[in-house]
Amino acid sequence: MNLPALAKELYPKNQWEMQEKRYTDAAKRFEELFGTPHTMIFSAPGRSEICGNHTDHNMGKAVGASVTLDILAFVSPREDGIVRILADGFPAVEVDTADTALKENEKGDSAGLVRGIANKMKEKGYKLGGFNAYTTSNVFKGSGLSSSAAFEVVMTAILDELYNGGQMDRKEMALISQYAENVYFGKASGTLDQLSCAFGGMIAIDFEDPTDPKVRPIEFDFAQAGHSMVITDVHSDHADLTADYVAIKSEMQAVANFFGKKYLRQVALEEFEGQLPALREKLSERALIRAYHYFLENNRVDALHDALQNKDFEAFKQIVTASGNSSYMYLQNIYSDRTPTSQAMSLALCITQRLLAGKGAWRVHGGGFGGTIQAYMPDNMVEAYTAEMNRIFGDGSSCVLQIRPYGPVKVQ
Repeated sequence: MNLPALAKELYPKNQWEMQEKRYTDAAKRFEELFGTPHTMIFSAPGRSEICGNHTDHNMGKAVGASVTLDILAFVSPREDGIVRILADGFPAVEVDTADTALKENEKGDSAGLVRGIANKMKEKGYKLGGFNAYTTSNVFKGSGLSSSAAFEVVMTAILDELYNGGQMDRKEMALISQYAENVYFGKASGTLDQLSCAFGGMIAIDFEDPTDPKVRPIEFDFAQAGHSMVITDVHSDHADLTADYVAIKSEMQAVANFFGKKYLRQVALEEFEGQLPALREKLSERALIRAYHYFLENNRVDALHDALQNKDFEAFKQIVTASGNSSYMYLQNIYSDRTPTSQAMSLALCITQRLLAGKGAWRVHGGGFGGTIQAYMPDNMVEAYTAEMNRIFGDGSSCVLQIRPYGPVKVQ
């Protein structure tokens, strides 16, 4: 099939031929699996966290962006209310939208995400119905690019488009997706991932009110600055690191609880520093330095937003590197203390600092403990950098990302 016109706005021009083959293969696969041609195509992007590492769960601030890696869903409606999703290499997902009750055996499963989305949409008065879908994704699973959030928002977009005329706004789509992940999938997460996937482009987010986060678009073109964003997957999957993530959130909240608050956002930095002796008696030092990371990272988000608005790319790079250093030294989410000799991400950051010192920026990407690192560099350094990272971490480990201007869309 020819690449749809809108799809050409989703990917760099040098990928159009590859994407046309991807779309053609997916269309054929849908017909093989379901016996009829698809009627619609949907795409939802992965996301990149630009700044604000582990701040969203304590009502903090962050900058995120949708990227040109995406999940595709080839779709046709059904009349029986059943959602059936197939993807090569994964078990079939089947959910009856007439039954949206929470099922404990679906926690940790894609069926739980779909049922949770359907439940929240029904609560909000949206119509539901069934569909067949074949999905294919190049959003690396376990890499911090939010393959789960991309799946959630594309499923929400499909139900919205098929049965509600595409009326849902992006923030509501993200909050519904987060609800499904928190309650039906059983993963306690903030909405940074879902908002970044849903809105498209680069956005600054303030989570002071988690039920209604404030979102501001940021207009900036890395290409005009002569730089590229590159991620490297160190192939240290973070799927089994839930306890490490929970510890970050709970330790930050323990500091807040000391002051009679639920979240660190409700505590002032000066108040925190004034009580450090008493805090040391009650809590671990790690909790205190993670709190320091939180307070200072929020300040960096504001500074980064201003730098991009002012087209000051050198300041942007300094802030990004400071964010990464803080994650390494204070947040301590570069490797798990349960497996201290496994430090692929530390190695990747060390190599990147040697290659880009004085010219680029680097940081952990996303949740940490595994997954990917993020780097910014002059365009003329990309080829040598990616070649070296691929040599060390395996072919295909390093990849240039571009920011995509759209969230989930009906491509055709």
